[in-house]
Amino acid sequence: MTVVLALRCANGIVMASDSQITDPGRGLTYPAQKLHPLGSNAAWGGSGSRAVLYDVEQLFNEEADAVVEAKDIGHAIQARVRPIMQHHYENFIPEVPGQKAAGTPATYVLAAGYVGDTPFIIDLDPNALLGHHEETGFQAVGSGAAMAQQAHALLTQFQVADRDVNYGVVAALRVLDALDASSPSVGGPMDLCRITPEDGAQHLTPKQVEAVRKDVGRWVKLEQTALDGLFD
Repeated sequence: MTVVLALRCANGIVMASDSQITDPGRGLTYPAQKLHPLGSNAAWGGSGSRAVLYDVEQLFNEEADAVVEAKDIGHAIQARVRPIMQHHYENFIPEVPGQKAAGTPATYVLAAGYVGDTPFIIDLDPNALLGHHEETGFQAVGSGAAMAQQAHALLTQFQVADRDVNYGVVAALRVLDALDASSPSVGGPMDLCRITPEDGAQHLTPKQVEAVRKDVGRWVKLEQTALDGLFD
C-alpha cells in the first residue's frame, strides 16, 4: 500500500508519504523513496508501477524548470506524463505463465508547490485526467488514499488550513503514523516536505522527522489533558 498526500496551510504546503513498497506478484515489501523535488519550490510523489514512476522521475529531473515555469503547470505535467503512461500500458503483459498476479501499470502522480506566491496541488490519475485541489486544500493518492482522506477529515476541527505550515507538518505526520498503526502495508520511514514561497521546498531529514514526531506526541498529550477535564 502506498500513500502520498498534500496538505495546504495558511502560508505553505506540506507533502508527505510513507516509504513501503508492496510487490504482490512476488510477495515482497521493501522501502523506497516516494517524494522527489520538482524544481526548488515544489515536490511530487506517485503510486503504482515503479517502472512508470522511474521514467517520470527522470523526466522531472531533466525538465523541472520547464514544468514549473509553464503558463499552465497542470497541462505541462499532463503533456509530459501521459506519453510515459501510454507507453507502459501499451507494452504491459497482463498474463505471465507461472505468475499468479501480474503487477498493474496503473499509476497516480501528485505534485504540489508554488509558482511565485500562488499554490498548486495537482494530481494525474491512471487515465491521465488532471485534478486541481488548491481550493479543498488536501489530496492523497495511492491505495491508502481513502484512509488518509478519512484521517484528515477527523482532524478538520483543528483548522490546519488556517494555521502556520509547521502545524501542517505535524498534522501530516500524525495522519501517516495513524495509517502505519492501522495498516500493515503502510510503513516508515516517513517522508515530509515543507514548502513555502519564501523558503522553497525543504525535504526533512530523518532526524527532523523524529523531532516532528515528538511534536505529535505533545499534541496527543494536550488532547488527553483537555479530555480529562471535560467533565470537571
